[in-house]
Parts: sequence; C-alpha cells; structure tokens
Amino acid sequence: MQYSAARTAIHIASVFAIYLSVAMLVPAMVDLYYGNDDWRVFAFSAFFTGGLSLAVAMATQGRAPVISSRFGFLVVNLLWFTACVVGAIPLFASSVDIDLVDSFFESVSAATATGATVLVGLDGMPPGLLLWRSILQWIGGLGVIALGLFVLPFLNVGGVSYFKIESSDIADKPFDRFSTFATGLVSIYVLLTFVCGVAYAAAGMPTFDAVNHAMTTLATAGFSTHDASMGAYANNPAILWVGTIFMFIGALPFSILILFSVRGRLDALRDPQIRVFAGYTLVFVLAVAVYLRITGDRSFFDALTHAAFNFVSIITTTGYATEDYGAWGAFALTAAFVAMFLGGCSGSTTGGIKAYRFLILFELLANGLRRLVYPNTVLSVRYGDRPVEDELQRAVVLYISAFFVIWAFVILLLGATGLDLVSAVSTALSALTNVGPGLGPIVGPVGNFASLTDAAKLIMALAMLLGRLEILAVLVIFTPIFWGR
Repeated sequence: MQYSAARTAIHIASVFAIYLSVAMLVPAMVDLYYGNDDWRVFAFSAFFTGGLSLAVAMATQGRAPVISSRFGFLVVNLLWFTACVVGAIPLFASSVDIDLVDSFFESVSAATATGATVLVGLDGMPPGLLLWRSILQWIGGLGVIALGLFVLPFLNVGGVSYFKIESSDIADKPFDRFSTFATGLVSIYVLLTFVCGVAYAAAGMPTFDAVNHAMTTLATAGFSTHDASMGAYANNPAILWVGTIFMFIGALPFSILILFSVRGRLDALRDPQIRVFAGYTLVFVLAVAVYLRITGDRSFFDALTHAAFNFVSIITTTGYATEDYGAWGAFALTAAFVAMFLGGCSGSTTGGIKAYRFLILFELLANGLRRLVYPNTVLSVRYGDRPVEDELQRAVVLYISAFFVIWAFVILLLGATGLDLVSAVSTALSALTNVGPGLGPIVGPVGNFASLTDAAKLIMALAMLLGRLEILAVLVIFTPIFWGR
C-alpha cells in the first residue's frame, strides 16, 4: 500500500468527519430548544471534531493516487471507523453516565444501522442525544446503500442490483452520470423519510418520536426513543403498520426504486431478488400469525399485525420489537432465529445474507444436484433471465463460507467472556447480520446489552463492522498481501 494512497484515504475520512461535525449542530439546537444543557456538549464536540478534522484534511492534501481495489478497501474501512469514533464523542461527553467502551459500542451500533443498545432510561434522556443516535443511523443507512451500489460491486465482494441497471437492454438509463444517480438516491431517501415521519405523526405518534423513528425505520436501523422500543405503541395498529410498510420499503433495492420513480419503470420491480425477499417475508409472517392465532388468545388481525411488524423487523435487520417474541412459543422463537439470517435486497439499507445470495446459492445447489445425475451436462447459473458470471458466483460462495466461519469464531469469543450458549449464538448472529437484538432474557427483544462485559461489547462492535462491510471488505485489510507492493 503506497503512502500516497493511505494519505488520500485519511484525507477523505477527515473531510467526512467535518460533515459529521456539522451534523452535531442539529442535536445541539434541539437541546437548546428544549432547554437541556447538553447543547453545550454537542456544540463543543462539533467545533472540536470539525477543527481537528479540518487540520488533518489540510495536512493530507495532495495528488490523488491511482484508484485501485486496495485503495477502495482502505477508504471503506476508514470511513466507517471514522463514523464510529466521531459518533462516540458527544455520547461520551454527554450528561448521561456512559463510559468510553459503551460510547463506542453505541456509536458502532448506530453507524452500522444495527440497533443494539447499551443505554437504559431512553424515555428520560436528553432529546439531543436521542436525535444524534437517530441521525447516525440515518446517515449509516444511506452509507449502506452507497456501499452496496457503488463500492462493493467494484471490489467484487457483493452487490447484484446493478445487474438490471447496467444491462444493455435499458437504453434510457436515468443515471448516465454518477452525480445524477447520487442526487436521485439522496432525494428518494430524504423523501421517503419525510413521508414515513408524516405517516407516523398522522397515526398518532408525537412529533419528536415520529422524526426519530422515521429516520431509524427507513434506515432499517432500529433505535427507538423508548426502552420498550415500538412496544410503547403496541396498542396502536396504525403506527405498527406504518413501520412495517416503511421497513419493507427500506429493504428494497434503491437502484430499482430510482428506476421506478424517475422513469416509471414498472418492469424494474420484477427484479428476482425482490420476489425472493417478498416471498420468504410473506411466508414467515403468515406462518407466525396463524401460529399465534391458534396457540394464543388473539384475534387474527392482532396476530397478523404483531407477526408482520416483528418479523419484517427481524428479516430487514431493523431490530424493532413490540413485545418479547421469544415468549411466543417454540415455533415463533425458532422462526425468529432463522429469520435473522435472511436480510433484504442488495442495494438496500438492510444487513443479513440478502435475497440475491440465496437465489444464486440455490441455483448453484440445483445445478450441483443435476450434475450428480448427468455429469457431462453444461449448466449456467442464472439471475432471472441473465447468466451470473463466475466471479460473482465465487464471491457469493466466499461470502457465505466466511460468514459461518466468522460466526463460529465470534460465538467462541463471546462464550469466553461468560455469555451463555443461547445468548452467545444469537448475539454473534445479530451483530454479523446487523439485526440488533438477539434471543434470550439478556440480549433478547426486551433485553439490553448493558450487562455485557467490555470485552464482549468490543467483540460485538467488531462483528457489527464486519457484518456491515460484508465481512470480506474488512478481512482483506488484515492480510499481508494487502499491504505489500
């Protein structure tokens, strides 16, 4: 890795930190409006971070290096690490009793749009701090989309929604220029957030809560302003259905949403991964709703409402909960565990393995079984009506293999910190898939990560970053060949 490349990467990260410092002024103004003294914390953090970042940016100016995959990996990792460190500064300096490890954990969870929290007493916390957590998740959600659409395909470690975008049969591409596409992406993200907030408010949610939950819903991130999460509105079906709809939208490929909204391309919605994602989401929701109706004293509408909200939340890796679905029974608990693996679509705000990988993986499995019967048959793996290149097939298999190896390793590390088996298994999974809550009384949907040891929190923070950056993009920087010439 050349010195000029590392210097440029640091320069890019410092400029990004300047933007984050400006964002800190928003919660500062909110705290000032509500008469909370923490406005000084955010104002100081903004000027401290901005000044330091500006100095680093000026010191690292220079000619840009030749763009390469190694430079891309370095920039991606440095940007996310910068977001986590900068995000932790006002949390640590706030009036809330939170130490350095907890501040970093909370910031990583926010920036990676995971939604695991170590904070207790959210209902009475300064409004600026609550808003800052939501802003970090909203920015993280936008960053996840950009990562999936622009960076990971270039680095050959993920992203498939660009198949339809770059296919030669689309003559009227709505984003021939990158700047046009980026503008469309940000515009749709902001518009959907605004519509979600208005819908929450219209359904009966207070304005401040509606703003915060709109940001963390569309980002499929899951931070709430209440310790009970969306359980605070469990008796308001309208709010729960608004959340369900916008979590589902956040899990759709934003490239496809742009094609649909800019050019009215209805055929764009036929992307195979959308059908796969919608299919397994519908199956889980209906199966659990029927199970709740049969085994409990609920109306079918109530069962459907809570099953839809909680399982869309799990599948889209949002992490909201209306109640302890771990107490719904063995089938619901098992379904929740399986749903934690799934995720939404590529190019969306979600984590998890994602629908397109399952589609390609099952194509590979089906072809492998056919070759057992007809060994000389030549079969291609297809994504809808398009063949999948060997390079992408390898990337999918490599990612899934790495996922399960890292998952097992994180389970062992968490077990070494004293976590019981169920908590260790589900915590490792929730971190790698960026779901947020795990299973069991400690880290489940009505639990909290505050009781974990500092070592466990740091392990989780690393796992959240691994999951958000699709694992391979992080692992590669720890290889000797990455730093060689």
